[in-house]
Amino acid sequence: MSSQHSRGLDEAIDNLAAVATRFFAGEDLDGIRRTDATFLRPGRQIIAKNLDAPVRRSSYRAGWQRLTVRTAALAAAAGSAYAYLTHPDAMAQALTYGGPAALLATTAGGVAYRVKGRERRELMGEWVKPLHHALADPLGISEQTDPATYLHVPPDFSDDDAEIRIDLPLHLKFNRDQVAELVMQKLALQNASFSWRLAGRDPHLIVKKKDRPPASLGLDDPGVRDLLASVPESAPLIGLGAGKKKVSVDLDHDSPHVLISAGTGGGKSTILRTIACQFLHNGAQAHILDFKRISHTWARGIPGVNYCRDIADIHDALIALGTEGHRRIRLAEQLGDDVLASEPDRVGPRIVILLEEINATMAQLRRYWEKIRSSDDPKTSPAIDALAEILFMGRQVRLHVLLVAQSATARALGGPEMRENFSTRILVRYTMNAWKMLVPEVTPAPKPTRHPGRVQVVLGGTARETQVLNLSEAEARAWAMAGIPGRHQPLTLRKSQPAPDPGPVPLPGPARASAAAAPAGREGDGEPPIAGEEELIGLRVAQQELEGVSLAGLRWARINDPEFPDLAGQDGQEYLYRRGDLQRWARNRLAARQN
Repeated sequence: MSSQHSRGLDEAIDNLAAVATRFFAGEDLDGIRRTDATFLRPGRQIIAKNLDAPVRRSSYRAGWQRLTVRTAALAAAAGSAYAYLTHPDAMAQALTYGGPAALLATTAGGVAYRVKGRERRELMGEWVKPLHHALADPLGISEQTDPATYLHVPPDFSDDDAEIRIDLPLHLKFNRDQVAELVMQKLALQNASFSWRLAGRDPHLIVKKKDRPPASLGLDDPGVRDLLASVPESAPLIGLGAGKKKVSVDLDHDSPHVLISAGTGGGKSTILRTIACQFLHNGAQAHILDFKRISHTWARGIPGVNYCRDIADIHDALIALGTEGHRRIRLAEQLGDDVLASEPDRVGPRIVILLEEINATMAQLRRYWEKIRSSDDPKTSPAIDALAEILFMGRQVRLHVLLVAQSATARALGGPEMRENFSTRILVRYTMNAWKMLVPEVTPAPKPTRHPGRVQVVLGGTARETQVLNLSEAEARAWAMAGIPGRHQPLTLRKSQPAPDPGPVPLPGPARASAAAAPAGREGDGEPPIAGEEELIGLRVAQQELEGVSLAGLRWARINDPEFPDLAGQDGQEYLYRRGDLQRWARNRLAARQN
């Protein structure tokens, strides 16, 4: 028994000596060397085999780093024990009063660490760990390797000046093309340069963006005005992509409608303004349906623009536009494809519909219809039905919807089938869930950037990072007015009547062109006006009918207000205006003051 006891004691002493040696050598205390770390150099890869658990981060640290932490902890424990033995009462008081404070500070620090590290954790879970699982086998490293020890991916790796570093194994037994392809795929990089630095004891790979879009894009940048003037009438310029390549969407060939999805502050109105002013420059009509009322003040008073801010006007506008679309479909059917191919404007001028904040607007349209509909009316808003019909109409009718949504859910747009009509989708400051919902065919989703004016333009299953052309309100207005806007008078928007049959195709000659260009709701399209709305009245009569507006105020607005109705006729020396136009102007003026 004594010999066995002696052997057990010797073994315990040997084990204790071995642990002490590992302790001061900065090695793992269980004696298993898991990484290639030395006393002076941190580890880069796992060298142990058949490990049952992931390797802790501490195993990658250099031995001197681990020794420093251990000795500090040992000194703290020894100091606390000594203080308790020499001054037990003071130590007890310190624990009594300092313990809760220390616990509170520790809790607050832990919460702050969790909040501050949230972005880092999301980066690891969404990007770094999937990249590690893809690269482990090609690089010949263990799956148990901590990705953060060799994959140095900054949280803003999608920004222009970001740099990604990948530490490579010393053996260099890997296929560089395969590694580069995996990095491009797993990090959803569109254009990147790879710098391989293989010499010495620190082989690594540096990945940066190449041929990136310009940092900003304005009208005064070199060549922008000429580029803007050269784009086809049907394909407005959105911005410039990698290598300063032009990014545009052809509404006659690629996609008749455009969806813009962005969070608050993403520049949705800037994108719409840039696209809309180009259409106005080329003579198109624009109907701006802006429930927010102030998103496109630059367009007020421009010929060819109908600005609807009141929900009643938006409701009537969509119905009138739907009626016009049906008229154009019947006319296009009679004209035939051959005629439309050579003379597309025979169906009428191009009409662009800017629909702001679809989430709020659709909800307001439903509420408005619930208030005004009678028991015999359908439950679904006719304005929402009209929007759905416009989205399903073909390119031949030349009606295009540019729609903005913070959350372009199927319910917000009136159903998944309506959302599918937007072949072109522009996403900015999107979430991963928004990307998966709107463009699931493009995987993986590129990481969003907060670079001002930087968007992803998705068309035909391909995403193109684009720097949007940023036109100020003054520049957009000037560009719209500098072309040939107002070549066609805008539609008169009011509650629709049953659409008439357009009759036979007009005969060749001036009469045909006049009939084809006749706007809906005016004399010539066969639609009877609402009683009283088309009646011409002077300012004196209007002053008696319009609440809160004096004759002097009407005369001042006629000269100074760009939204004051257009002159419709003259009786001697008295100027005449349509009663309905004056009523809408007064209603919008009152609503704007209340807001």
